[in-house]
Amino acid sequence: MSAGKLLAAVRAGRVAEVTDLLDGLSDTERRACLPGLKELRKELREGPWDSEARKAYPALQLAGAACHTGAAAAAAWLGASEWVWQRHVAPRVLLHLLAGREPAWLADVAHRLAALPASRGVSYELMAGLVELAGCPVPVTESYVVGWVGSLNAGRRTDRSLADRLRAEPHVAELTAALFETEDIGGRLDWFPSDSAQSWPRALAELARGEVLERKVLLDGCVARLLRGGRPSDLRLFLKVLDALAPDRDEESERVADWAAMCADGSSPVAAHAQKVLGGLALAGVLPVRTLAEVSGAVLFRTEKKLVRAQLVLLGKVLRSRAGAGDPPVEDVLLPAVGEAFGHADTEVQERALKLVARHVGAADPATREVLVEAAAQLTPGLRPLAEETLGVELAPEEPYTELLPLMQEPFRLAAAPDAAAEVAEEVGAILASGGDVSAFERTLDGLVRHAFRDREGLAAALAPVVARCWWSGADTYGRVQGAFRESTYGLEVVAASVVEVLHLRTLRHGAEHGHEVRAGRSDRALQRCYDARLWEVAYRIRTRPVPFLLATPTWSTGFIEPDELVERLRTYRDTGARAGAADLAQALLRVDRSDARAAADAATSAAALGTREGDRLAAWLAAPPAQGPTATLWPAVGRVLVELPEDRGLQENFPAPFQRLGLPLVAVDDIRAYWWGDSGAGTTGGHLLAALPGRREVVAARLLGELSSCAVEGSRGVTAYLPLLAEAPGAAGPAVHLSVVYGLAARHAEDRLAGVDALLILAARDELDAGLLGSLTARVWEAGGVRLTRLADALGTAASTGAYGTVFGVLRGLLPTLLSSGEPPTALRGLGDLLSVAADCAERTGAHEPVSGLTEVAERRSSSQLVTQARRLRTALTERTKLP
Repeated sequence: MSAGKLLAAVRAGRVAEVTDLLDGLSDTERRACLPGLKELRKELREGPWDSEARKAYPALQLAGAACHTGAAAAAAWLGASEWVWQRHVAPRVLLHLLAGREPAWLADVAHRLAALPASRGVSYELMAGLVELAGCPVPVTESYVVGWVGSLNAGRRTDRSLADRLRAEPHVAELTAALFETEDIGGRLDWFPSDSAQSWPRALAELARGEVLERKVLLDGCVARLLRGGRPSDLRLFLKVLDALAPDRDEESERVADWAAMCADGSSPVAAHAQKVLGGLALAGVLPVRTLAEVSGAVLFRTEKKLVRAQLVLLGKVLRSRAGAGDPPVEDVLLPAVGEAFGHADTEVQERALKLVARHVGAADPATREVLVEAAAQLTPGLRPLAEETLGVELAPEEPYTELLPLMQEPFRLAAAPDAAAEVAEEVGAILASGGDVSAFERTLDGLVRHAFRDREGLAAALAPVVARCWWSGADTYGRVQGAFRESTYGLEVVAASVVEVLHLRTLRHGAEHGHEVRAGRSDRALQRCYDARLWEVAYRIRTRPVPFLLATPTWSTGFIEPDELVERLRTYRDTGARAGAADLAQALLRVDRSDARAAADAATSAAALGTREGDRLAAWLAAPPAQGPTATLWPAVGRVLVELPEDRGLQENFPAPFQRLGLPLVAVDDIRAYWWGDSGAGTTGGHLLAALPGRREVVAARLLGELSSCAVEGSRGVTAYLPLLAEAPGAAGPAVHLSVVYGLAARHAEDRLAGVDALLILAARDELDAGLLGSLTARVWEAGGVRLTRLADALGTAASTGAYGTVFGVLRGLLPTLLSSGEPPTALRGLGDLLSVAADCAERTGAHEPVSGLTEVAERRSSSQLVTQARRLRTALTERTKLP
């Protein structure tokens, strides 16, 4: 038989015919067919996805596996990545053709396939069949174990329970032990309720009782996996297995060190389980008191209030049940551990610990009292009097309060563009990899323009290895890259793609003429359109009419351009005959610094003397009056507070279309969809948008506010990343900037709230924060439904813990009266108690004494809730401070 006949059958996808042909071939004849099969594989790989020829894949996979006589080559063929998305040949057919191989060969192939990632999609039936044919040890790799679990889950529709089916598995002990070493297995084992006959935890416990599996191995595996940590789904599953195994007192006692480690470093559910186990041992008198003290020190250091409170309750029970017992007495061992909670961030925890100490300190010796006195120095000021009464000492006086705020970075001049094309390429690579800041972006963009003007071919050669791994690099067979770039510039990528000529001129021309219109009708995005228009223009001009440098490259890190420097750039353009790009000139005008009236007037005179159209425009712009500031407007229909901008006629004349939109009024609308864009990119490009309008951050903040508010109202992620840059930017900080901070503090995700905290602290450090305005705006946003108090309490508590207690209290003084007198039952305001706790902490530390409207009514309620307790604490702090001389 000729190799051509086999190849024809493979190309036609006739699996049965290919099987018959291969059955009659020797190893030598099979190897002779390999070159043609490899060529066909290459042809199919490069062909279109919808090609009719793709029906050949199952037959090709079968023929290649059978014709490779080396185990490594056969495994590489069967485990190739291209089979993942294609139809596979049935495993039984493959096993039929491979069954005649030597057992060692079959074992080698089986283990090589099992070593591949599970994402390769190698059939478990194939691997298991090879193991059975070879009679070799079962591989316990991720791919094999995941496949084994999947095959058992697929058999759940039978009448047999999972335990019965596991008993029939030939390698159940080895594979079950491997479950504890396999990552991300929990979601595959946790499909059914614990009482289901198909439940994995129930089945494993049943096999352990029946001695099919060794109970100690399962217990050790669960404990080791919980100690190691991992995905919540994994930990949840192995906790269920542990519960199903129900270890007895002796088995729990053998693993005390493991439970202690889980309490200290485990995730919250794991630590809670270990805490429960150790609590049972402690109350039964099995756990040594010193061990309990060591564990308590670790648990009381954790941030989870539930765990900390449970540990204090446990310590109280042990102290009551074993008072005066032991040598040394239990009080002298456990009370120093209780004192660890004096330094906890939650003042309620501090108070609980102090009251526990007060109940048992009478039986402690002097050395223990000394330890507790030292620990009491960490207590919040409001608890110090109780501590002094409890311990019978006078604590050292507090240090005078000093507000701690971050140091500010001064503006700096931008470095010049890189001198060599290789340096520019390196900068491009860094920006494509990590984004870079505005300064790096601007100098790199200018460097691309300068070197493209001098030697574009040399610049393209330097960029080629840098962009080789970009998604758009390589052949654009179906025009997908052109279509993708018509939808977005992808930042600096559009310029790099233009330099290396990946983008067609018609794509670049379309972007330069219409790129700013891509997202018309969705949200405001006027600033984003200007940003995109400038990049499209640069990318197009590099290929058509390059310029020696950009006019709009900032002089300073703030985005400003010195007026006299822009005049010099225009003079160079005039002398070299370069023609300024419309978007580049518009951006340069928006960036020119007009704060110094004398410098602006001198530059205007010099610009007019150039005798060019661009010079005249600069002269007129420098003489134009500043635009009117924005005004705040409440729009409860969209569940948020937004800021409207009046018309700016100065931007309506002699500016290109995308920049004219900046001069149109910004009007809040009732349609919430108008503000929602999903992953809009405002967080990542916010710094660039601020640099587009330096000195006018209120305008930038107002135009980004609709999208920013989605982080609190809809829970979108990553939109707040520009808030610290907004706080550092020059210009007035009015309602739009303060509202931006409000939404950052109220963001759904913790990492987004941190950006809001940073912005708050930066504004305070620059003496630009109006704490009263921020508090009142927060109240207005809460009334509109855009703030959850629990998130706000978390963010303000974080800000206060950095040392900005005075700043945070100023914000809360503007917010709390609205909450306390809202007409809503205070107990219905979830998170209000946490806010009052933060306020009380701030008042105690700073000595604040300004009254808070509505506080007394809540504090006088007959209740022991967190809300009323913290209201009383705040009232006490404010009242006592008022009485101080």
